[in-house]
Amino acid sequence: MTAELVRGQNHPLSQVRLEIRISAGVPVLAGATLGDEHGTVHGAEWVAHPGAPTLPGIEVSGQAAADHRLAVDLAALPEAVHRVTVLLALPTQPGDALRFGAVAAPRTAVTGLDGAEIVRFNLTGLDAESAVVALELYRRQDAWKVRAVGQGYAGGLAALFTDQGLPRPEALAAGIQEAVSRSLARAIPVPQPQDTAGSSASRPTQPYDAQDAQDARTSGGPVDARASGGAVDARTPGGPIDYTHPGRRTPLAPPCPASPAPDGQPPQPVAGDAVGWSMEERLYNQVWGMFEDLARTTAAYRSAVDFAGARLEKELDQVLADPRSRLGAAGQATRETAHARHSQLVDRARVVFDRDLAQLTAESEVVEPALPPAYARWDNPVWHGYRVPDEPPMAVRLGDLHLPESVPLRIPMLVRLPLERGLWIDSGPVEGPDDTFLDPTETRRLAMDAAVALAVRLLAVHPVGEFAVQVVDPAGAGVQALLPLTRAGAVAVPTASGAAGVADMLGQLIRRVDLTQMAVRGGAAESLPPDVDTAQQLLIVNDFPHGFDDRAVTQLRYLADEGPAVGVHLLMVADRADAEAYGPLLDPLWRSLMRLTPVPDDHLADPWVGHTWTYEPSLVPPGSGILQQVLSEVTAARTKYQ
Repeated sequence: MTAELVRGQNHPLSQVRLEIRISAGVPVLAGATLGDEHGTVHGAEWVAHPGAPTLPGIEVSGQAAADHRLAVDLAALPEAVHRVTVLLALPTQPGDALRFGAVAAPRTAVTGLDGAEIVRFNLTGLDAESAVVALELYRRQDAWKVRAVGQGYAGGLAALFTDQGLPRPEALAAGIQEAVSRSLARAIPVPQPQDTAGSSASRPTQPYDAQDAQDARTSGGPVDARASGGAVDARTPGGPIDYTHPGRRTPLAPPCPASPAPDGQPPQPVAGDAVGWSMEERLYNQVWGMFEDLARTTAAYRSAVDFAGARLEKELDQVLADPRSRLGAAGQATRETAHARHSQLVDRARVVFDRDLAQLTAESEVVEPALPPAYARWDNPVWHGYRVPDEPPMAVRLGDLHLPESVPLRIPMLVRLPLERGLWIDSGPVEGPDDTFLDPTETRRLAMDAAVALAVRLLAVHPVGEFAVQVVDPAGAGVQALLPLTRAGAVAVPTASGAAGVADMLGQLIRRVDLTQMAVRGGAAESLPPDVDTAQQLLIVNDFPHGFDDRAVTQLRYLADEGPAVGVHLLMVADRADAEAYGPLLDPLWRSLMRLTPVPDDHLADPWVGHTWTYEPSLVPPGSGILQQVLSEVTAARTKYQ
């Protein structure tokens, strides 16, 4: 069965000999770069392109064409190669398109040698870009995966090569384009469109950008923003912008008047209305589609408001610059006209934004009740029918996200499992609802409550015996907050306290990491010693760095770096300012963790348009006994299993 990927999504590859098929509406260049473990391309000899189409393990087309087949043999790649990046670019010949937004969205597919599709990915959401990274084949723990990237570059091949660390990128880009223009790579004309259904001439283009993945060049959940791919200014020529997510049948209304549905009503939202093999995957993709839709419609609204403000300022400057119209009735009339035009533009943008927001709100009201426990808020009734699952979910909810313009609408913040980064719940000073700082003791309590709620959620969504929680609390400051876990017997071993207890627990976890790494590398994962718990481990570290000496700090950094790959995850509750005594030594530790807060805080940014999102933690409603109920089910299942 073919997996239809969205931007940022990955899929394992079980074959080493593959074909990558590319179909575009116009002649395009297809190429590939070979990168090391950091994704760096060290020279032109690591780039396959129409002028030099063959490298060890990779062969690309020797011409610009509307359709391409790239041959890949992963087993034949040099040992230093950890990443194969497939790229497309538009030729810079007269009469050709200069941006992907003016042509049909290219389509890519990874197939076996028998032609059976493994994954499919449509490169929607492009506009001013003339070069794009389509797919990425990458090696992770001696296994290969494919990731849908779709990262466009308005600066063309030179900007793409610069981003990959290539020396002299402009010269290489110019050489490739010169090879095409000198007919060293002769363009093949595009076949005439057919009148049959499903032809390239009849397929619409649906621009969008993507969520995640935290290690993708354009993703990861809400992290850093890079390159192009954000919302396009409403003034950009080329027609209206489509803000929809691919594969969704309940798109937002476009930002220009559109024909109503046949019954005169907008389409009714449906839970699970996205691509995916299972309902869980469809809901996951739908949630992130809602996130993208909200990000982009907000970007369009802000862009329109900024444009209206800039236009008003320009018109007023023109009035003031002309002494003849600066004063008198004519000048006043001109100023009033400018202000009226500004208000009209802002009001028009607000009408469109409110319409999109209403559609997203209606979709949220349908989707939220349909979410499984791993994705649901603690007040969702689904938790009252909770039973321990037979297999782990594909993602877990860490909280909610919203923007200032759409405060009532919350989008679930879902992160893929297993966690690829540790988590840090900031117990430092935070502002309360009345702009005053909360009491430090109250902040630390709230941070521990958030950590416990998250630990219970992770325990609850994993099968029996596949997830365990351990706690380091050197001074015993979190005893009260940890009671739900300790009373239910959900903590795997007694809480580590004091310097000796901290050292002992960290030493045991490091031993587990080292032994598991050696077993995996040696292909002997079944031969671990019987005292090594193979379940995933969540280590809650409270009140760091109190009770940690230099050796313990080094061990903690090692677990943060090496642990996630072999199932050891950190959940730190700490105030970064408390660790200033260590100087810059701990900076890599903080950067490796995803920062969460125990109260709403606007510290997250999306990677497409750079919005600052307010994060709200997923907390248990006051007075609710749902944690105890869930933990009772987990404990009962564990007892029965043993």
